[in-house]
Amino acid sequence: MLPLYYQGLQTFLLIVDPNTYFCLPMALILGIETATEVCSVALSKNGKCLAEHNNFEGNSHAAQLHVMVDKLLQEAGFTLNDLQAIAVSKGPGSYTGLRVGVSAAKGYAFALQIPLIAVSSLDGLSEQAAKQITEPKALLVPMIDARRMEVYTCVSEMNGKEINPVSAQIINETSFLNLLGSNQMYFFGNGSEKCQAIINHENAVFMPNIVCRAKGLMPLAEIAFQNNAFENTAYFEPFYLKDFVSTNPKKK
Repeated sequence: MLPLYYQGLQTFLLIVDPNTYFCLPMALILGIETATEVCSVALSKNGKCLAEHNNFEGNSHAAQLHVMVDKLLQEAGFTLNDLQAIAVSKGPGSYTGLRVGVSAAKGYAFALQIPLIAVSSLDGLSEQAAKQITEPKALLVPMIDARRMEVYTCVSEMNGKEINPVSAQIINETSFLNLLGSNQMYFFGNGSEKCQAIINHENAVFMPNIVCRAKGLMPLAEIAFQNNAFENTAYFEPFYLKDFVSTNPKKK
């Protein structure tokens, strides 16, 4: 099993015998990330991000996504027919945002008859953070805002080994104390900002400006592509983690 968060891995080799190496074919992959307020698309080859477009306005995913994809491909000199796979953030995250991104990804994959790859939103965050952390024994804590003091989160080692599984947690003064006592923990993502004043420990490090972006999906999507870890395009659904709850509009 390859490490989840790797650094500097540019090619994948299949070893048949100790003296012979065969380079596996590399993929041109379109990545779509809409799990949060950021609408983001990226294009990668060999797991390396070639180009990326981000919209930070929020609540405009449905209107912006396909326009951004067209612009991205034009600027990079490719067309939809050049793509070999579609990667999408599967959640957890915003119910509406995930629906927009996954619906678009399934549409592209079905129309182009190419594989669909799903990557955890939290793993995409951790992929970005790991590239900025030099402490090999650090613990990674991606956080996506789930409103009020609740976040979608997990805890993992730098090599991708899971310590705490993905869950929805209400953050308070005792959160993560069992791990903070003996580990340096890095918190990041749009849910971490509201937790900084509450998680007050010398081993807690908060990393600003790391948000859900498509470029974080791309190295992980390449690994999935090489391992033929594809979704069933017709039946794939986002990982919401919590049921969608609607509210009635307030009467004026």
